[in-house]
This record gives sequence, structure tokens and C-alpha cells, in this order.
Amino acid sequence: METGIKHISKTTLIILFLFTVLINVAAAQSVFVGKAGAEGKVLRTYIEPSELKKIVDNPVDSIWIIDVRSEKAFKNGHIPTAKSFSSGTIMNRLNEIPKDKYLIIYCTVGGTVKMVSKKLRKAGYKRYINWGGLSRWEWERATD
Repeated sequence: METGIKHISKTTLIILFLFTVLINVAAAQSVFVGKAGAEGKVLRTYIEPSELKKIVDNPVDSIWIIDVRSEKAFKNGHIPTAKSFSSGTIMNRLNEIPKDKYLIIYCTVGGTVKMVSKKLRKAGYKRYINWGGLSRWEWERATD
């Protein structure tokens, strides 16, 4: 009987651990979504996936969608019209990102965008928002 209790306890602990990890991933997404730079709050209009879809369908020159995931992840599928600036290279490519553009930035969950946003802010960028993770995108992904 004692072996059965130990087995149940181990199983319960494993399930509890996995549940905790899942909750933390979901919570992280909601914590990061919508964090904006000093002049990026106007982008909150596009925080809902259906609103971002409107920008994808009818691009606006002043708004860029930036994917900070790896090049490989980008090539495997991204939000259409997004530009790839992986988190590992973006700081070396700032000359390619005009400061007068509004940047809607996304990654896998939102945590990488938080890190990139801090770096962008230090580099003088003010017009950005953390859109969160690609899992929020409900429509077809581009692979170009």
C-alpha cells in the first residue's frame, strides 16, 4: 500500500509541476502583451489579433510588424508582411529600422520582445509595442 501512495504522490507532483509550467507560460503571454514605448501606446489599437489582421491586409507604411524570433523560426511561418530582425542580430541592424516608424513586435511568447524592447528604448526608440506571441495569430502564416 505504501508503494501505491508513493506512486500516486510522484504522479501528482509531476502533474502539478506540468500544470504550473503551463500556467506560467500562459501568464507570461498576458503580462507582456501591450507593453509599449513612450510613443507606442497608440498601437494598442492593434493588440487584438483581428485588428492586426486589418494592418496585414491593408499595410500602412508608418507601421512595421517585426518578428524577433530566429531566422529559422521566421522561415517556418510568420505573420504576413512581418520583417525579420532576430533578437540576436537586431541591435547590429538598427540602421535598417527608422525611428519614425511604429513597431509592432512579436516573438514566440512575448518575453523576447520584452528584452528587445528594453534595448530599443535605450537606443532611442519610442514607437513600439509588445504584441506577444505568434500563437495569438489565428490566420495563415507566411513562409516567404
